[in-house]
Amino acid sequence: MNKEETIPFPPQYPEVLKATKTLDFKMASDVLTGNLLQTLATAKPKGRFLEIGTGTGLSAAWILNGMDSQSSLLSVDHDPDLVSVAKQFLGSDPRLTLQVADGGEFIKSLAGQTFDFIFADSWPGKYNTFEEALRLLALGGFYVVDDMLTQPNWPEGHQQLVDELLVKLEGLKDFHVCKMNWSTGIVVCTRKS
Repeated sequence: MNKEETIPFPPQYPEVLKATKTLDFKMASDVLTGNLLQTLATAKPKGRFLEIGTGTGLSAAWILNGMDSQSSLLSVDHDPDLVSVAKQFLGSDPRLTLQVADGGEFIKSLAGQTFDFIFADSWPGKYNTFEEALRLLALGGFYVVDDMLTQPNWPEGHQQLVDELLVKLEGLKDFHVCKMNWSTGIVVCTRKS
């Protein structure tokens, strides 16, 4: 059985995917990651969601598809051309707020707020401003990162950054950490206190 045959795709997914391919954007999250994000989003009714690294909005489409009507998603990316795709196909959803900004600075500007779900899909919140991002996570919240398994598009030296991040994640106190050999390599951390 094909893993993707039974996955319910978000309604906007085909249009966002087509625009993503037109832009030749190769850093988008894959279907398996999206399916997991959608599933986890469903577990946080009335949740506050944060996505760091909007890209063209493929992941946001999955997250929105899992969220209930009383939840909200704040998504940030530094590239206005990519975010314009997300705005075009997802921007009419009142639960979504899209921001074009430096991710690290944006994370710092959120100090004092809390989110029930953080998907760190960019360098900010993952390789830099990591601690600042974790401080935004509410009790019982999910912090999710992908691309923890070796990828063919990684620049030279990137494996070391991933290895260092995995050590940090494994050493987290007050979190349950689940490393999965799923999709591109997913780690889900849940704040327990």
